[in-house]
Amino acid sequence: MEYLIDIVLLGLLMITGFAIVRMRSLLAVAMLTSIYSLLSASLFVVLDAVDVALTEAAIGAGISTILLLAAVALTTDEEQAPRHTPLLPLIVVITTGAALIYGTVDMPHYGDPASPVHRHVAATYLHDTPGEIGVPNVVTSVLASYRGYDTLGEVTVIFTAGAGVLALLGYRTRRRNSRGPGNRKLVVLRVIAKLFFPLILLFALYIQFHGDYGPGGGFQAGVIFATGFILYALAFGLGNAQRVIPHRMLHIMMAVGVLIYASVGIESMLLGGKFLEYRVLAEDPVTGQHLGIMLIELGVGITVAAVMLIIYYGFVSQQRSGDM
Repeated sequence: MEYLIDIVLLGLLMITGFAIVRMRSLLAVAMLTSIYSLLSASLFVVLDAVDVALTEAAIGAGISTILLLAAVALTTDEEQAPRHTPLLPLIVVITTGAALIYGTVDMPHYGDPASPVHRHVAATYLHDTPGEIGVPNVVTSVLASYRGYDTLGEVTVIFTAGAGVLALLGYRTRRRNSRGPGNRKLVVLRVIAKLFFPLILLFALYIQFHGDYGPGGGFQAGVIFATGFILYALAFGLGNAQRVIPHRMLHIMMAVGVLIYASVGIESMLLGGKFLEYRVLAEDPVTGQHLGIMLIELGVGITVAAVMLIIYYGFVSQQRSGDM
């Protein structure tokens, strides 16, 4: 039964990908891309990668779709006819695909228990995490503790992406939203937004501080938090959303998250340990691990949420009329 579900999801992914390639309407492509992300998230759930599924659903099917629609609104909803023959791109794609397939020939079969990753790396993490880290969620212990340097690099990349969007798009100050008769069409959306906005933020906090014990963490919580404010901006307009979180505040939040992460590492060194060695943060090493992971995950969540909102603010502020 499980193999049947995998085959069905992979088949739907292939059909959706082929439809995306064949579509000329960019609006339809954006919606199909969202469907592709939802299918991918479903596949990750079947593979027991719930943490990845949360991120894929929130970013791929949620925020990315909104940003694609904003980009389409700034340009055009129809793909222009190519000025060159598609033969050369086809050759490049076929050659690259053949090289990738050839590179997988020597890889172990999917789920092979004798593969190196199952015999050495995974076994070590599963065996040592309860005693060394004390975190039930092995994914969190790997990302936040064993691979703390790598995760710091990922947060820095996200911060750089936000800075790049600011440099490329900037931000245009816009007139505050009015509540005239033209906005009565949004009554249903606003009622739904008022209902779900606090629930989304509450769920984001749960994902943020429950990531040690279940699926979640700073990356997922930050995206869900940003999604809640994007829903608020869609219902009440960008100007009203800025009254809650101004654009300049996002600049500070984007940097503060990275500083919190780096400060935990520096504090570890000042207490006689290594950089990002959380066990020295408390008398009990396991308590120190919990404290360190909670702090760096908080920094991750703040930076991710700020960058997502900066990207959304940057795109939507370019609109000449109307609010998204």
